[in-house]
Amino acid sequence: MSADTAAAYRYIDVGVNLTDPVFRGTYHGKKKHDDDMNSMLERARNAGVKSMIITGTSLQESGHALRLAQELGFFCTIGCHPTRAAEFDRFKGGPDAYLLALDKLIANSLHGKGRAVAIGECGLDYDRLHFATPEVQQKHFRSQLSLAKKYHLPLFLHSRAAHADFVKILREEGFGVDGGIAVGGKGGVVHSFTGSPEEVAELIDMGFYISVNGCSLKTEENLQTAKAIRSDRLLLETDAPWCSMTGGHASKQYLASLSPSLKELYFPPSTKPENFALGKPVKGRNEPSAVGGVAWVIHKLHDIPLETLTETAFKNTIDLFGLDLDEDNI
Repeated sequence: MSADTAAAYRYIDVGVNLTDPVFRGTYHGKKKHDDDMNSMLERARNAGVKSMIITGTSLQESGHALRLAQELGFFCTIGCHPTRAAEFDRFKGGPDAYLLALDKLIANSLHGKGRAVAIGECGLDYDRLHFATPEVQQKHFRSQLSLAKKYHLPLFLHSRAAHADFVKILREEGFGVDGGIAVGGKGGVVHSFTGSPEEVAELIDMGFYISVNGCSLKTEENLQTAKAIRSDRLLLETDAPWCSMTGGHASKQYLASLSPSLKELYFPPSTKPENFALGKPVKGRNEPSAVGGVAWVIHKLHDIPLETLTETAFKNTIDLFGLDLDEDNI
């Protein structure tokens, strides 16, 4: 397989945290190397990534995601991550003022370059309750569902160790059938999925898509879940700079069969931050180019051609989010 043929596979990374300062060379508040956002984006383009959806994780970060999406010609989400839910209560003016600020940000970003295409990242995370209690998370998850109804936008959802409460709230708010179309909803995607095959079946039955990344493929149990995701409900992401695919993951057995030309595109040789060289990835920092590695593992698990898998996920993404890509990116 030639490098040109490899680059012909098309991807849209539906979950990427480009607002993270590591793409500007800053780690934990310390500058370690030069800004390499542009070279990272060039590697993504070479790997066949045609567009990205930049994740908004709080009011402030959603504003940042929107500005970046407008600057780079991508898309973004607007919302508040469950681990940031306490921000609603700390906000000047209280939770209603925070929700109104999110509302205004969405209202002003529905059209044009860099537009918002989903509400989120929102949901529940019971793995990290030291950030926000279940009660706080549930309250502000519900309030963000009202924005999805109001603006008829898909949801970009997060669920960790909270499936029962997660689906209970979705059902109570009218999202239990056809993705909530009866209440103004437009479905959505549960991203970075690490649940069970039974949870996959329930969420798909409710009208949602499932998105996978390196964190979704860590264990043998994860791989069984990934096999259970119907291809017509599958999306692909990296969650970069997080959720790298590492040698200790169960996915390694499938990545071993990656052709040299694809490996060069999806996982180019990296250097440690202290040995930074412009044009090379930074070791330990996930990048959107690796979305092809996620696709490779899924195509092996499903035993379908890579092109079929990638084209299905590409179309699913456009359909769910209503993306209008430039002709050059199709």
